[in-house]
Amino acid sequence: MSPTKIRLQGDGLELAGSAYGDPAAPPVLFFHGGGQSRNAWLGSAKKVAEAGFYGISFDLRGHGDSDWASDGDYLLDAFGRDVERLLYLFDRPVTLVGASRGGQAALVGGSRHPDRVRLIMLADVAPLMRDDGVGGIRAFFEEGQTGFASLDDAADSLARNLHQPRMADASKLARSMRQDDTGRWHWHWDPATGKREFLHPPSEGESILAAATRLQSPTVLVRAELSHLLTDEGVATFQRLAPQLEVVTAPGVGHMFTADRNDDFAAQLLEVLTRTPERMFS
Repeated sequence: MSPTKIRLQGDGLELAGSAYGDPAAPPVLFFHGGGQSRNAWLGSAKKVAEAGFYGISFDLRGHGDSDWASDGDYLLDAFGRDVERLLYLFDRPVTLVGASRGGQAALVGGSRHPDRVRLIMLADVAPLMRDDGVGGIRAFFEEGQTGFASLDDAADSLARNLHQPRMADASKLARSMRQDDTGRWHWHWDPATGKREFLHPPSEGESILAAATRLQSPTVLVRAELSHLLTDEGVATFQRLAPQLEVVTAPGVGHMFTADRNDDFAAQLLEVLTRTPERMFS
């Protein structure tokens, strides 16, 4: 099964996606973490399509082939508004799946329209995220501002700052990067997305808490066992604010684990979908 490249309207810009399956089937939308691309969820989107769903993995605004924000807005609420716009492009309730920044966007946008959401499944997203854990993410974006002399240098930066195992074959990063006229490699995103003002400002925590408070949809949190961002307090707060929240642990992995666990995550998602009935619009 090969994906179809699509472009759908977000909040004032277009989002690029790779779609698998029948567009008339129940939609499942996937959103990657900051600094990643839609490639991170392609395996899961394909798996759910093979099970009878319409799986679409999107590039977030400013990432991959999606439009860059002309107004430079990469606050969490902007990503959430993109999700809101997507919900109204389908004629049946949508399942939202997201990791890290993509999960935050799914939570914020989806919580505002429970009648249009079948299920929300989050990878390592909860309130009260540790600010000291964001230091590596900030360093990762800063190191990428001027590009890298080689893909190996980029792989070193990825592993050093995001607590991930070093890739054995750095050439695989080529699909997530672009090369300029001088031969330097750059991540395939708008450099403005990595500004410190967009990485865990106070408004971000407030938005996540507000989303958890108004959340009505069935929601599953897959927590990375070795996460350097989530706290027990944050997960407990999430459960208190959203009693329907189901929490499961992904053993032996860190925060940005989904790209390496596509098949496992898809199997878990499909199991939850089988026990989450679809509510058609009236």
